[in-house]
Amino acid sequence: MTELARSRSDLVTEPTVISEEGVVTEVTGPARETAPTGRAIIPDRRGRTTRLLVTGLGVVAPSGVGVEEHWQSLLRGELRVGPIEGFDTSKYGVSLAGQVRDFDPDRFVAPQLKVQTDRWTWMSLAAATLAAEDAGYVPPEEAYATSVFLAAGSGGNEFSQHEIQGLWAKGPRSVGAYQSIAWFYAASTGQVSIRDGYKGPSGVVVSEGAGGLDSFGWARRVVRRGTPAVLVGGTEAGICPYALLCQVTSGRLSTAARPEDAYKPFDRRANGHVIGEGGAILLVEEADAARARGARHVWGEVVGYAATHDAHHHEDAAPDATQYARAIRISLADAGVTPEDVDLVVADGAGVPELDALEAQALTAVFGERGVPVTAPSSWTGRLMAGGSALNVATALLAMRDGVVPATGNVDEPVEEYGLDLVRQNRESDLDVVVVLARGFGGFNSSLVLRRAHEETP
Repeated sequence: MTELARSRSDLVTEPTVISEEGVVTEVTGPARETAPTGRAIIPDRRGRTTRLLVTGLGVVAPSGVGVEEHWQSLLRGELRVGPIEGFDTSKYGVSLAGQVRDFDPDRFVAPQLKVQTDRWTWMSLAAATLAAEDAGYVPPEEAYATSVFLAAGSGGNEFSQHEIQGLWAKGPRSVGAYQSIAWFYAASTGQVSIRDGYKGPSGVVVSEGAGGLDSFGWARRVVRRGTPAVLVGGTEAGICPYALLCQVTSGRLSTAARPEDAYKPFDRRANGHVIGEGGAILLVEEADAARARGARHVWGEVVGYAATHDAHHHEDAAPDATQYARAIRISLADAGVTPEDVDLVVADGAGVPELDALEAQALTAVFGERGVPVTAPSSWTGRLMAGGSALNVATALLAMRDGVVPATGNVDEPVEEYGLDLVRQNRESDLDVVVVLARGFGGFNSSLVLRRAHEETP
C-alpha cells in the first residue's frame, strides 16, 4: 500500500500542460479528443480515453447513516451540531461538534476486527459497505481489479486516547499491540482492503480537509493505469480530548456555546468552524467496466480535478486567493468547461472571516460577482476534515439527481461585499455541472468538477 502526503505546489492530471494562470496551453502525448458534449476527454498513457463514473455512495455522518437519511436531513435544514458528549470540554474553550449519534458499528464490523480498530475505521468500513451495496458491486475474481484510496487527517484518535491513558496510569506494558495499527492514518484504507479483498494499488491521501477530493485525483491515475474500480473519500472521528486539543491549537474553532451561534460561513458573525466526525466513501469505476458488469446506476461523472498549494506558512492564511482560484481554473480546463457552464459551487465554507473572504475572492475571480450559486452544506454538520469534502461530493451528486440545491445553514447576515449568490434556502435548479471545493490546513486547495450522467443507465 502506498502512503501519500501531498507537499507540492500543484497537482494536475497528465498530459495537460497548464500555464501559471491556470489555462491549458498545450497537450503532450496523444491528441485530445472532444466528446459530443464538447467536453475534453484526456487519453491515458496507452492512448485510450478514460471516463470515471460514480456508481456507489456510502454515507456515515452527523446528518445520518445512509445516503437518503443524510440528504433528507439537509433538505429539512436540520442543524446536527450540539454539545460534545462523552467527556468534559470545559477546559478546552470549545464545547460543540457534529457527532454521529445513531451509528451502530456492530452492523458493519465483526467483533474480532472491532477490538483492533478505531471509531474512524469503523465508519470507513461501514461507508465502504454501503457504497458497494448501493452500486451492487461484487468484487470480481481478479482481486487486483479494485483499489482503495481514502483520505485521512488525524488517524485513530479514540483508540490512541485509551492507550495513552493506560501508558500514563500503568506504564508501557499496558499499551496493547493493536495501538501500532489502529492509530495509523492508513488504517482505514488497509482494513477495508483486507476485509473486502481489494488488492489493487491502494493508498492514503493526507491533505487535511482537501483529502476527500484529492482521493479522486489519485483514483483517476489508478484507473488510467488499468484498475477499473476504486473506493475513494474518507471518514474522520476526531472528537476526544486528545484530538480536540490538537484541533483547538489551529485557532480556527468557534468558541460559541450555542449551535446557532457557531459555524456561520460567509456570515458577518462568522467566528470559526465546528468540528465533526464521519464522512463518505464512494465507488468510482471506469465507464466500460461499469457497463460490462451491469452497474445498477450512475450518480454522475468525474470530469475535472486539480489541486494547488499556497506555498505560504502552514499556520497562516494565504496572502491572497491566487492559488485557490488557479486550482478552480485548472479543474475547469481539465473538464473542458467554462465558468459559464457551471451551475453550482459547493464551497469549502471555512467559517473563519479571513478564510471566507479569500474563498469569496477566488470565486468572484473565476465566476464573477454573483456569477454562480454557492452553497456550503457542511454548516449543518460541522467540518469533518477529509470526510467533509468527500461528503460534499455525495451531496453534490444528490443535488444533481433531484435538481435541488441544499441551503447553507446558520447564515443570518451574509456578507454582501463578498459578491456571492449564497443559497440560503433550498433552491430548485437544473444542475448539469457542479464544482466541489475544499481546502486543507497548511495551504492545500482542491477543486473537483462533476457532470450529471446523461447516458442511459449501464
